[in-house]
Order: sequence, then structure tokens, then C-alpha cells
Amino acid sequence: MNGMKTAMLLAALTALFMALGYMFGGTGGATIALIFAAGMNLLTYWNADKLVLRMHHAREVDAASAPEFYGLVAELARRAAIPMPRVYLVDDPSPNAFATGRNPENAAVAATTGLLSMLSHEEVAGVMAHELGHVRNRDTLIMTMVATIAGAISMIANFGLFFGHGENRPNPLVAILAVFMAPFAAMIVQMAISRTREFGADRAGAEISGNPRALASALAKIAGPAQRMPSAASQGNPAAAQLYIVPTQVSELFSTHPATEKRIAALMALEGTPTAAPAPQPVRRSALDPNRTR
Repeated sequence: MNGMKTAMLLAALTALFMALGYMFGGTGGATIALIFAAGMNLLTYWNADKLVLRMHHAREVDAASAPEFYGLVAELARRAAIPMPRVYLVDDPSPNAFATGRNPENAAVAATTGLLSMLSHEEVAGVMAHELGHVRNRDTLIMTMVATIAGAISMIANFGLFFGHGENRPNPLVAILAVFMAPFAAMIVQMAISRTREFGADRAGAEISGNPRALASALAKIAGPAQRMPSAASQGNPAAAQLYIVPTQVSELFSTHPATEKRIAALMALEGTPTAAPAPQPVRRSALDPNRTR
């Protein structure tokens, strides 16, 4: 199913590339856009995880450099019955995490230092189990490709304003419309594939960690700060926001995630408890926090 979704996504984004190319450069522009899209599709399939990690300035850690965090991910990967992913830390105060890679054999998971400093050990385990749920469900290919291709669409729409010329130059009003609509079109494609995916990863995370309440508590605790303090990477490329466990944009219309309250309710239902969101506990430094004084 995810393979079909990936093919449909690539076809839709390629068509959007060609439409923008035709708008800004006629038939020749559409041909160039098709060639560019084909190259982008190949590049993102094989290297999108590296691009995403570089975008976040993520640094790889291991059992020597981050023993508690790495050990936690290793234990969760064992429970999930998937290969051990590469593990990364992102020096960013925004509390969030993501998974990337084209398949479970080539996966990576990352958490921000803000997330590790805000959550308890059990909550971090719930968050990372969610990300490993994405890996196990094979969501990461489509998530990673969307983050890179949708960002490229925004870039080409903006470049088109400056590189059209002569009879091929679009009407200024049409060009301005394209600049605003191309990113929205890419986000609409994301919406069509993303929201049920998050519920699935939440269920998998609850199963892998064995603690749906801890994951629900983590979501309740980090949703507000992530909105108020979006990551540096998502500010530069808004399409990167769909990678994260909680979104960093306010508008639910264009959010790639279900409302956090609905996700919390679903998790609490898994535990058989009332669906009221768990009250966020006072912030305390996790033993996983790399900045914690030992």
C-alpha cells in the first residue's frame, strides 16, 4: 500500500513540477521540469534521508557518545523486531523527533535536545517507539520524499518569478498566485497520505513501548512548545514539519497530523482509561538529556 502511495505522490508532484515549468517557460519549461523531476525523484529515493538529516544538522550518536539514549532505542528496536536504526541528536530547543530512511534496513531516528530535556524516560521511550512504529509501518520513505520534493516545489515556484522572460514570462498575477499555491498544493498531497499514518504510528508506539499513557503524556507536554517554538529546519523548509511527531504549524487545515487531542484520546482508549488528556507533569530532566548534569 505504501509503495502505491509513494508512486502516486511522485506522479502528482511530477505533474505539479511540469505545470509550474509550463507556466514559467512554455513547452520547453515543462520539458526541463520533467527532467528535473525525474532526477529529483531518483535523488530523493536514494538520498533523501541524508538530505533530511543534513537539513537538521543532526549528529549521529552511538553507545559510547549517548549510552542511555542509544540503549533505549536499541531496546525498543528489539521489541519492534526491526533492524537497529542509526540514531541521531539534533541540537534544537524545539521538542520533537522524527524518523527517516527508505526502508527499515536503512532507517534513522532522531530526537532534539529540547525533547530529551523536557520529557521523562518513559515519555521519551513512548516518543521513540512512535518513530520506530513509522519505520516498522514503512512510512518513512514517503515522509522523507515529501519533505524534500515539496520543499523543491516551493523553491521552483519562487525562482519562476525571476527566470521567466519575454513571451514566456507569466502574467505577474498568475506568477504570484503560483508562488502561494504551489506549496499549498504540495501540502494538500501530504494531507491525503499523512493523518491516518500518525494514528497507526501511535498505536505501534503504544504496543512497542507497552505504555500508551506515557506517549499520550509526551504528546500533551510537547505539542504547545513545538507550536510556539518551531524547529530551525521547518522554518527554512515548512514541508519538513510533516516528519515530526507533533506538527509545528498552527493551522489544522494544512496540518499533516490529526489534532493532538484526538491522538491522545485514541491512546488513552487503548489503555481503557477515560479519554481526557493526561495533565502534563512538571518538567523534569530525563536521564537521557545530553545536557543533564550527572
